[in-house]
Amino acid sequence: ICFTGKNHFHFYQGLKSLIGSINPDLIHIDEEPFSIVTYQAMRIAKMKNIRTLFFTWQNIKKKYPFPFSSLERYAFKNTHTAIAGNQEASDVMVEKGFSKKIFIIPQFGVDPQIYSKRDAGSLKVQLFGASDVQVIGYAGRFVEEKGIHTLLRAFTKLDRTARLLLIGSGPYKKKILETSGILNMNDRLQMPGDVPSDKIPLYLNCLDCLVLPSLTRPNWKEQFGRVLIEAMSCGVPVIGSDSGEIPNVIGDAGLIFNEGDADDLLRKMEIILNDQILKEQYRRRGRSRVIEHFTQKHIAEQTLKVYEFILQRRNV
Repeated sequence: ICFTGKNHFHFYQGLKSLIGSINPDLIHIDEEPFSIVTYQAMRIAKMKNIRTLFFTWQNIKKKYPFPFSSLERYAFKNTHTAIAGNQEASDVMVEKGFSKKIFIIPQFGVDPQIYSKRDAGSLKVQLFGASDVQVIGYAGRFVEEKGIHTLLRAFTKLDRTARLLLIGSGPYKKKILETSGILNMNDRLQMPGDVPSDKIPLYLNCLDCLVLPSLTRPNWKEQFGRVLIEAMSCGVPVIGSDSGEIPNVIGDAGLIFNEGDADDLLRKMEIILNDQILKEQYRRRGRSRVIEHFTQKHIAEQTLKVYEFILQRRNV
């Protein structure tokens, strides 16, 4: 069984009852090792001699206060293996003394049939008044650590025929609008707000390039950047900062810039917009990279291998 949930008494009782009724061979705990939910599920599994694994995205080495530090140690000691969503999360666990096998698998993939190249000309006309304009885009949370202000500073120096599409919402929206006004680029910017998930592929297909300009903070750095693989699956070239896992996700399918460096980002955007041959190469590479590494099918197959690894070692 695979279980996720909130850390409260009813979850514990419900999980205990469910496990007792179906007697599983393995419990996949889709929670961080310091979570109370992880402790609850693992405690039940230990009592019933059931194998377990947990999942982690945490790519910064943090020293948690009690009781979370104790919960993490308990999970490290009692799990049979772990899945990390990125390489740095695996490295963090090793630094903390985790000595068991770690599998590196992103939590979810994309459906390449849904995230695919399609004609978005009519939407571009609706947004920008023409279907032949070059569009730079961002999609995600509007928060400071996502580095949107770096994108704004770089974009304002880009050829004025280019347009900017910012998809999403969040507390940083007011600051974005203020900065856009100061930089005199309101006529080049469209912010449609939160777009329904089934419409995201169409909006991504409006883009000549997607930018993820994330900024590392003391308590956070980019753990994956799902919008990158969504854009790549649609055949959209991508540019990302060097924060966290972004370079590993992009690989050779796009460009990386120094986080916070607007001039470096500007150079990379100009390369994408002005070199049509390179742009087409990145379109093909991005799509191929997703098919090879980041589809739902691939993630499922890799996760199944983890299950098989644990169950084959039942008597070890």
